Amino acid sequence: MKLSIRHDTTYSYASDVSNSIQFLRLTPRSSERQRILEWQLDLPCKVNGQIDPYGNILHVLTLDKPHGNLALTAQGLVEIDPACEQEAGSQSPLPFLRSSKLTQADDALRDFAASHCGARRDRAAVEDLMQALADHMPYSPGATSVGTTAVEAFSGAAGVCQDHTHAFLACARSLGIPARYVSGYLCTEDEHHLASHAWAEAWLDDAWYSFDITNRLTRPERHLKLAVGLDYLDACPVRGVRRGGGTESMQANVQVQHQ
Repeated sequence: MKLSIRHDTTYSYASDVSNSIQFLRLTPRSSERQRILEWQLDLPCKVNGQIDPYGNILHVLTLDKPHGNLALTAQGLVEIDPACEQEAGSQSPLPFLRSSKLTQADDALRDFAASHCGARRDRAAVEDLMQALADHMPYSPGATSVGTTAVEAFSGAAGVCQDHTHAFLACARSLGIPARYVSGYLCTEDEHHLASHAWAEAWLDDAWYSFDITNRLTRPERHLKLAVGLDYLDACPVRGVRRGGGTESMQANVQVQHQ
C-alpha cells in the first residue's frame, strides 16, 4: 500500500517575531513496515538533519531575523507493508519504562491496568487493555488540550488520540511493559478523525507492537510513523520557542491519500 502525504503548517503572529527556533520531526525513517520512496521539506531556509536520542530524524530550524509568519511543508510518498505486525528495536526498550509529567500513572490508572491484565503480560492482555481504555475514554474532540495529562484525561473519561496514547503508556509502564508514544499520519475516510495521528507501541516478545487505541487497531495498516518518544512533547512534529510576536495563530492542513 502506498500513501501520499502533504502536511502544511503556518504560524501567523500579531507582530514580528525577532527570532525563533523550531524543532521539526517531520521526516519519517524507513523500517520493516514502511519504506520511504520520496520525501522533502519546504522550509524558509536550509537546515541539516540529525538523529535525536530516540532515533528520530530531527531538523532544527533557526530564524534570527524578524518575521511575521512561518510556513512549513512536508510531503512525500511512502509504501506500507500491511502484513507487518512488529518492528525490531535498534536500542534498548528500557528507557520507555520511565514516566513523564504527561504519562504519570495514579492509583486509578494502575488499578485499571491491573484489573484488565492481571498477571498477564502478553499481547492479548495489552490488547484487552487497549479496548478497555477505548471504552472508558470515548473520542471527544475539544474535551482536552495539548497539556492534558494521562491522569486528567482518564479522570474525565474523554479525549483524543493524544490522550488515549498517554493513558495507555501510563497503564503499560505501570505493568512493567516498555511503551512509547508514536506520532504520524493515518489514512482514514472518517472525517471526524484528523489525518495527523498518535498511537502507542509496546515492547512484547522482543519487538515493538502497535496499539492504536482511538481506532482499536493492533495492525497499523494505514499508518505512517514519524517519530517516537516518552510522550507527545518528545515526538510531536513541530515544537518551538520564539521571542516576541504577541498572539500566535496556527493553521495545519494534513492530506493523506491512498495511492
